[in-house]
Amino acid sequence: MARGKIQIKRIENATNRQVTFSKRRNGLFKKAQELTVLCDAKVSIIMCSSTGKVQEYVSSSTTTKQLLDEYQRRLKIDLWSSQYEKMQKNLKNLKEVNINLKKEIRQRLGESLNDLSLKKLSDLEQDVDNCLRIIRERKLRAISGQIVTHRKKVRREEEENRKLRNGFVSISFSLIINAKEEDQHYELVDNEGHYDSVIRFQNGGPGIFALRLQPNEALSSQWMSIHE
Repeated sequence: MARGKIQIKRIENATNRQVTFSKRRNGLFKKAQELTVLCDAKVSIIMCSSTGKVQEYVSSSTTTKQLLDEYQRRLKIDLWSSQYEKMQKNLKNLKEVNINLKKEIRQRLGESLNDLSLKKLSDLEQDVDNCLRIIRERKLRAISGQIVTHRKKVRREEEENRKLRNGFVSISFSLIINAKEEDQHYELVDNEGHYDSVIRFQNGGPGIFALRLQPNEALSSQWMSIHE
């Protein structure tokens, strides 16, 4: 059956439009390849789909740039002149901005002030004051953050120190009680005046008191009678 004529207009359905694009693109690239091989021609095809993707075909014996350069030579035109002019204009604007910024930096450092009017000097002074205010605020926030961090660290260290002291006291009491249970000849007494055996900490501490083991009187008398 003969193929029906297709009305040349935009395909509204996105899926059908993409399928048609893919089929016709492949057919166009195939024809370009046949033309390259059969006729020894240099062919370059560049197309952009509705989705923004760039599709390109170029003969294996050349590149797209070489074809564009040859196109310019043959037609004696410059494809890049307008683009070059835009780039030169943009470069000029950027240079002017750079010069103004450097001048402003020198003025903020107290240099190149001779050409400034009174109003410009006042504006510059106001700008510097605003910058200093912002810097001070930022500095205060940084200092406040460091203070909070150090306070938290101090609290953690104090809590750790308290736990260590409590643990040390508990261990000391446990050792004394175990010693008493193992040998009934020893008893717990206050260590008043005997600082050589006092359990103390470097900075002292609330609720810390000294204990020591002392032989009871019966054992002391027996020991003295044996040595006499």
